[in-house]
Amino acid sequence: MSSKDLTDQLADVAIVYVDNHLLVLDKPAGLLSVPGRGDDKQDCLSARVQRHYPQAGVVHRLDMATSGLMLMARSPLAVRQLNQAFASRSVQKHYEAVVDGVLAAPSPVPADDWSEINLPIWLDWPNRPRRVIDFDKGKPSQTRWRVIANDQASATTRLLLQPVTGRSHQLRVHLKAIGHPILGDALYAPADVAAKAARLLLHAGRLDLLHPVSHEPLSFFSPAPF
Repeated sequence: MSSKDLTDQLADVAIVYVDNHLLVLDKPAGLLSVPGRGDDKQDCLSARVQRHYPQAGVVHRLDMATSGLMLMARSPLAVRQLNQAFASRSVQKHYEAVVDGVLAAPSPVPADDWSEINLPIWLDWPNRPRRVIDFDKGKPSQTRWRVIANDQASATTRLLLQPVTGRSHQLRVHLKAIGHPILGDALYAPADVAAKAARLLLHAGRLDLLHPVSHEPLSFFSPAPF
């Protein structure tokens, strides 16, 4: 079956790359990565993929509200290698986001000119699944960011983001913590900022990794749909 045929049957999930060990998919916003609790939360990226690739396994996740590139492994060896790669932080992930407020970019902008957020994140137990900054119990969490462009008229900024650690909701929590929540973020942004976009303006746009079996360097790109 061709990649195009599979893309049609996966219902809005584009197949970016496939071989005997690896799948790269482009998840739309609003689709769960894995099943949730309850019959109404069984439709998800992993379930759609596994109908066509029964042995495909999840090795990382994207929030339901986040769109973009996501990997799945197609063999036990690939599962082990990719889990190790994520644990050792050798998979490089880049996201694009539009945030509230104007952040000035250095001029000119060097390619390696990143700012960093280092704030510990912890689960907000009474308000699950929300996370909070907690300096006593929180796990060390690091996000690198730099400005792509800003818009004075709308008072917003487009950012390139690189999560160094991989905490749940990390980018959303960190950007809220520095006073620049992501537009459309119903979980973390104030109501007026959440209302500025019909969806969360956060997209996983680039993945760089070594192939889990051949060790060939791979790069995948997906332009932000906003």
